[in-house]
Amino acid sequence: MADYTAIYAVGNSMAQYLENSFPPALKAQYPSVKFQLVASSQIAEEDQSNLDQVVSIFLHRITINENFRSATRIQDDPNKKPVLFLDLHYLITYWGIDPQAEQTILGWTMQQLQVSPILDNSILTPSGIWDPTESIQLVPADLSLEDILRIWDALGPKYRLSVCYIARVVRIDLPIPPPPPVVATGFQYTGNGAGQ
Repeated sequence: MADYTAIYAVGNSMAQYLENSFPPALKAQYPSVKFQLVASSQIAEEDQSNLDQVVSIFLHRITINENFRSATRIQDDPNKKPVLFLDLHYLITYWGIDPQAEQTILGWTMQQLQVSPILDNSILTPSGIWDPTESIQLVPADLSLEDILRIWDALGPKYRLSVCYIARVVRIDLPIPPPPPVVATGFQYTGNGAGQ
């Protein structure tokens, strides 16, 4: 049931879920911390925009899921034609100057995503675009240090401690349009005049 807006909705749902789950004890210790979905331009201009005490959720890559690359139709839903099955690759980073805050908050974030690695309909927003049974799985991504440094080199600012996750499988559907209306055409037979 999800359309192309699901790509943004997954990252936004992750940010809201982590924000709502942040425990009172940590909130009391770090009251200014926010979980925020960010664009590449915000990271590139971090020196001017000041992301201090923000846990950024940055979508750095979108890929076609290998297991569904050749799928053309969902068997249990003949009125939908899936056009894409996507994996969304996220970089989660703490922005701040306090090493204890950086490591504690990223540690809690990893723990929370390990305990609840499924984003279901109770977490995914807005709920109107998701099928009631739809869910997205979050799995840690094992990127090499070289791959991570390439991402940071492309973004611009100096490297920050980050963790990587993949959200899979995000299904983007295209409703099958109704068939065109049948146009009735009337035919009239007229004789050729022979025998008249």
